[in-house]
Amino acid sequence: MLVVIDVGNTHTVLGLYRQDELLDHWRVSTATDRTRDEYIIMIQEFLRSVGADRREVNGMMIACVVPSVLGELLGLASKYFHFRPFVVGPGIKTGLPILLDNPREVGADRVVNAVAAYQIYKRAMVIIDFGTATTFDCVSDKGEYLGGVIAPGMNISMEALCARASKLPRVELRRPKEVVGKNTVHCMQSGIVYGYLSLVEGLIARIKAELKKDLLVVATGGLAKVIDRETDIIDNVDEFLTLKGLKFLYDLNSQEK
Repeated sequence: MLVVIDVGNTHTVLGLYRQDELLDHWRVSTATDRTRDEYIIMIQEFLRSVGADRREVNGMMIACVVPSVLGELLGLASKYFHFRPFVVGPGIKTGLPILLDNPREVGADRVVNAVAAYQIYKRAMVIIDFGTATTFDCVSDKGEYLGGVIAPGMNISMEALCARASKLPRVELRRPKEVVGKNTVHCMQSGIVYGYLSLVEGLIARIKAELKKDLLVVATGGLAKVIDRETDIIDNVDEFLTLKGLKFLYDLNSQEK
């Protein structure tokens, strides 16, 4: 069995594959002080929940944007699984030419999403990942990573607003009935939800105009379904896109060994 791990700034998502089947997945908070011993306790509980045992795990693929966490995951694999996992980064074969000034700058999660989306759809597209940051990644019809956009995520925007404006309360992220709010809560919800929809729709329109392509728009991440309900700009939502990409990269690189 294969364990795939996507470490983001806010959440870490783990998936368990048996051959090509995703048996289950789990989302936990990303904790920079979590030790390898704590990770194994957590992973063993996950395995037990699907009737599996850690002795059945023979591979691991990691994408990580939090360097301090990566060290503990490498230690986990060495101490408890007795192998070295694959880590998305320099030296990993992706099959995705990265046409940037400095390809090493691209976040591991963004590379994985682009790889997965192109393998599934085989066409020019934009992948939107609604995470701590909201990222827009552009892929050509030849499977080249062209670049993208990074914007603050919805939760970050809300937290910044509350932190810097002392009289504004924390509010639930939900669409108000009207754009023009009649109270503070509705005004804030309108600004975050409708303002964010306008950001997404506006950026997609500008990207399509600049690339002169009718691009497929694929969304993933924790808030993807929330945004998709409010706009017709998104063609497909795939909550497991990153896990699928990690599985593909593991297969690609394990064949090279």
